[in-house]
Amino acid sequence: MRADLADVSSTFSGVSTDSRAVQQGDLYVALVGEHFDGHDFVADAFAKGARGAVVSRQVVTEPNQTLYPVDDTLVALGALASRRRDALEVPVVAITGSSGKTTTKDLTRAALGSARRVHATEGNFNNRIGMPLTLLATPDEADVVVLELGTNEPGEIRTLAAIARPDLAVVTTVGESHLEKLGSMDGVLQEKLDLLRAVAAGGSCVVGDEPTILADRARTICSDARVAGWSERADDGLRPESVEADVSGGYRFRWRGQAVTLSLPGRHSVANAMIALAIADLLGVSPSDAAQGLATAAPGAMRGEVRSVGDITLIIDCYNANPQSVRAALELLESHAPATSRVAVLGTMLELGDHAAALHEEVLRDALATGVDLIVATGLFSEAVDAVGVSADRVLCADDWRAAYPELRSRLGGGEVVLLKASRGVAMEGILPLFEDDFGTTDLVGVVEA
Repeated sequence: MRADLADVSSTFSGVSTDSRAVQQGDLYVALVGEHFDGHDFVADAFAKGARGAVVSRQVVTEPNQTLYPVDDTLVALGALASRRRDALEVPVVAITGSSGKTTTKDLTRAALGSARRVHATEGNFNNRIGMPLTLLATPDEADVVVLELGTNEPGEIRTLAAIARPDLAVVTTVGESHLEKLGSMDGVLQEKLDLLRAVAAGGSCVVGDEPTILADRARTICSDARVAGWSERADDGLRPESVEADVSGGYRFRWRGQAVTLSLPGRHSVANAMIALAIADLLGVSPSDAAQGLATAAPGAMRGEVRSVGDITLIIDCYNANPQSVRAALELLESHAPATSRVAVLGTMLELGDHAAALHEEVLRDALATGVDLIVATGLFSEAVDAVGVSADRVLCADDWRAAYPELRSRLGGGEVVLLKASRGVAMEGILPLFEDDFGTTDLVGVVEA
């Protein structure tokens, strides 16, 4: 049976794009990807209990099974999410940025959570599939919705923002990320600022204080944009006070008379926390509730997990990498007080296009300017070594982490702090079993995103 999606009369218990995860009464959306076609699994979705399916090509069904034909199922998913957004009568917060958006989203959920019922993006479910599904899953009892928006090509933020129509839009920072398709720093900036341009009437904007141009350009779009961070560019009341750091890079500070303790080490985590506090303040959460909530924040795996493997401390940040996030990770590594030395294992930063070689050279020079004792340069960082010109005593070069590990192992005597930093496509987390085989079992210490 064929029906019109524009006049959905049935009540669905949920929306799913994965036939394996369909629940009784769901609407199944048959998405088409590079390596899959959801139309091949429409029958499976109905067998699992789907009440209807959104399709863009003909499929064979039973007479009592309802199909909603559309030109593009991905666009249809966005339209369904937009309809759900229309029905929401609670604030919608949307967060993007070249770095830190997932941690800022998690910190925001925590800062709001002690006083509000928060529905937020899980993990980094932030693309044209994940963000609409997050909106569609918003429970009726939610007091606020916190969405993460990602992009790797021009126009993606504009598309997502048109669906989310945020009451409060947030840009954490802007840096050299996804240059392969966004082209330049200005291209990245314009893409992120599209979120601010989509703010609902009467809404608010919050941005980080780095780089300087971000706040300046944000205020041409939102004249009353709030700016949060460490520097004097941040607004009064949106900078940390009485800051203390421990030997593991953890921070404590005060904000509006409240003591704030973060379980996430690194100066960048404090900057992200200040953005979360600005959001909480704009939504009417008291400083005491927001500070209490922040202490509970715990972002996900491979975004800077701190683990002990025997007497080696690992900082595992293998989910994503761009120049800005690598510098933040190096700063965190440098802040640790090891028994012996600090080691940075660096893997390729992906999606930098024609800028890749120059940016890997630039970041390698930055790494050499830190107090890091040994740099393991793999992938494009290895290729950058010849251009930079460095001592073999301080830099170990290899095609990838697999090739690098034997010599790295020979240089580790125990007590080192080792950073693992690379883009997701490098799969550097594969080195963990090698460390565990040689140094002992792994104990989770903490988590931070850089």
